[in-house]
Amino acid sequence: MTDSLCIALAQLNPTVGDIAGNLARARKARAGGAALGADLVVFSELFITGYPPEDLILKPSFQDAAEAAIADLAGDTANGGPTLLIGTPWRENGDLYNAAVLLAHGEIAARRYKYDLPNYGVFDEKRLFAAGPLPGPVSFRGMRLGVMVCEDMWAPDVAECLQETGAEILVIGNGSPFEADKRDERMNLAIARVVETGLPLIYVNQFGGQDELVFDGGSFVLAHDRTLCVQAPSWCEDLRATDWSRNGKGHWECESQLACTPSEPLDSIYQAIVLGLRDYVNKNGFPGVVLGLSGGIDSALSAVVAVDALGADRVRCLIMPSPYTSQGSIDDAEACATALGVRTDTVPIASAMEAYDSILDPLFEDREADVTEENIQARIRGMTVMAFSNKFGHMALTTGNKSEMSVGYATLYGDMCGGYSALKDVYKTMVYDLSRWRNTHHPERVYGPGQRVIPDNIITKAPSAELKPDQTDQDTLPPYDVLDDILESLIEREMAFDDIVERGYTADTVARVARMLYVAEYKRRQAPPGVKITRRSFGRDRRYPITNGYLGVK
Repeated sequence: MTDSLCIALAQLNPTVGDIAGNLARARKARAGGAALGADLVVFSELFITGYPPEDLILKPSFQDAAEAAIADLAGDTANGGPTLLIGTPWRENGDLYNAAVLLAHGEIAARRYKYDLPNYGVFDEKRLFAAGPLPGPVSFRGMRLGVMVCEDMWAPDVAECLQETGAEILVIGNGSPFEADKRDERMNLAIARVVETGLPLIYVNQFGGQDELVFDGGSFVLAHDRTLCVQAPSWCEDLRATDWSRNGKGHWECESQLACTPSEPLDSIYQAIVLGLRDYVNKNGFPGVVLGLSGGIDSALSAVVAVDALGADRVRCLIMPSPYTSQGSIDDAEACATALGVRTDTVPIASAMEAYDSILDPLFEDREADVTEENIQARIRGMTVMAFSNKFGHMALTTGNKSEMSVGYATLYGDMCGGYSALKDVYKTMVYDLSRWRNTHHPERVYGPGQRVIPDNIITKAPSAELKPDQTDQDTLPPYDVLDDILESLIEREMAFDDIVERGYTADTVARVARMLYVAEYKRRQAPPGVKITRRSFGRDRRYPITNGYLGVK
């Protein structure tokens, strides 16, 4: 039995599927923990495979590789040094579990399986894993660890069982994706578990981007009296030692006081978007990104995010004016590119438009120009961006926002062309908020220049696709503050028609927005992935049918 321990929190950025790389990261963290004097190093959920592995986890060869990596890592502990508590898939009696394993003395000393498998939003774990039994504590150097895996903390059952069976410290390895305002929710749930059990709590969260999800880190330690003893920073990797001692009453207390200041809301959202793009590009091996720069606010913010994520030398911008593009928009696009230090190329598309007119005129039989010709412009631009992407290998970055994707205000095979969308889950009003915020802040861990990166005129002018003379978005859409509130009521809150009307909108406006939302489902099925920041992003969070006879409007 010991009366003092040093427990290191390994808040790291694994890559899904890179078992060899994740094993190397775990070994490096173990060496770092040893240098800090750690007795135990705690990792995040399914660290050895990366999280979430989705259906990759069902491949027997992948399961073999993960278990072999854990056996190798266990062997590292044979000659002393820190014990490891690490997340991995594990098979037992024909079932596959989401496990946390304790590696000590050259072997797997203990295993605990995730009890509460989430099956909502982006989570689909009940089809991947078997649920483990309610766990008992794990013995470690004469004390008893209450080991939990992520969702096990979100309800009282597991913590209560561990407390009743003698656990002394609750230890949770997490893969908890970022959402705006989720940090407070996590903390409140952790506090609830501490209040219910009277036990201190260690929470280790993953950091990094994985496809549409980002993980913000923000690991922490709560004392048995709910005091926040340790708060690791968000939005970066961190290996942090925490010192523990047994008091005169036999209870464990954290002696460390290492609380970092949490990020402000807009800072967190911006960091999430930057991180999501950076890890998507880097983990998939792209040399950089290319995007169309129109002089509008969406493409301007997308360009800023790209430069902040990757650096100006890895971002290329194409200015593609049509006969309807104002000189002001060209000037604004060039001013934004200059502020960011990115290379731009101007590719006028008038001749391509004329060629399509010549090709299609015999088919259209002198019909008047309409949205068809507008879409052709967008598709010419999309083809141009994709041609650059194919030739140079840069990933095409789309620039549309959540408001546009909600109501179908986007062109398939046009402005929707691309491999990733930084603003996919960002409403138009938030685009403005983030643009104004970035113009007055220089966030940490970005490659872009300081403040004033978006010309004021881009922020203040009326938004327009400029696909016909004197066009503005509000010709066909409600004002964005109205549109976004109705959309959020429909998407995030699933509110009834009458309840939305009672928020102060006309029935016709609400019905029109709802119809646009549901009719555009087929477009969203063909949209590129993008960073999730809201409670309910398009994709796995919201799985609506394309053929849908129920609109819920009057």
